[in-house]
Amino acid sequence: SPVPGNDSQCNTGPVQCCNSVHQSQSQEAGLIASLIGINLQDVNAMVGLQCNPITAVGVAGGAKCSQQPVCCSDNHYNGLVVVGCSPVNL
Repeated sequence: SPVPGNDSQCNTGPVQCCNSVHQSQSQEAGLIASLIGINLQDVNAMVGLQCNPITAVGVAGGAKCSQQPVCCSDNHYNGLVVVGCSPVNL
């Protein structure tokens, strides 16, 4: 989850820029999770797909994220799937 007062950081790791973000129970998230063996059954948060971290340098340098930047608590497969996401304002 985001750290209060600092919009460009998460207390669980770097802010992520994902190609898409879905509810954990959505068909899209379920399909990818089942293909790579991640169980999302008990996850009630958003899931990011194909994500890359946005570093502090990137934010200061005007990094662009075409989708909603998110803060996520669990990263699987180098950003292919990130779990427990919440939106972040940069």
